[in-house]
Amino acid sequence: MLLLAFAAALALPVHAAPATARLVLVLGDSLSAEYGLARGSGWVALMQARLAQRRPPVTVVNASISGETTAGGRTRLPALLARHRPGVVVIELGANDALRGLPLAETKANLDAMTAAAQAAGARVVLVGMMLPPNYGRRYGDAFKALYAEVAQAHKAALVPFLLAGVADAPDADELFQADRIHPLARAHPRMLANVWPVLEPLMH
Repeated sequence: MLLLAFAAALALPVHAAPATARLVLVLGDSLSAEYGLARGSGWVALMQARLAQRRPPVTVVNASISGETTAGGRTRLPALLARHRPGVVVIELGANDALRGLPLAETKANLDAMTAAAQAAGARVVLVGMMLPPNYGRRYGDAFKALYAEVAQAHKAALVPFLLAGVADAPDADELFQADRIHPLARAHPRMLANVWPVLEPLMH
């Protein structure tokens, strides 16, 4: 009888702990990990400071890693969801896939899987889109840009079309990037937050 009871218990579904509505998890790459910047000056830190002023305050967990790909994010996400139980997950990944010439179908599949996993855990998802420089070719660049909208539409997730809008395409763009011409300077990060905030803020209610 004891064995039967134990077997029955193992057969019961395991329910994840409920999502924490007042916690935002950011899963990104160097653009979100403050690469080359003083700590606290990146757009995620600026967002955290703004959300901390709300009543009740909202906590931000920045799980971004410089050099991260969508495959790496997909691998790390389940543990992060289980540990933090976020109410909102911001996914800012994909640029490093393109820099490495990875297949777009692979990038899209990873973004799709991460979005589905976060939603299954009870979180709302914000996909943060990117665009590629013209030298990647128009066809490849257009397809890369489109995959974010396609994933967002498929899952009814929120979408930031282009994190670097007003930065990479700004008249003063030359003055907004570090020497590598890839990573924005601290003065550009308020503009990046301005792109994310209108999409993220409604999800806090």
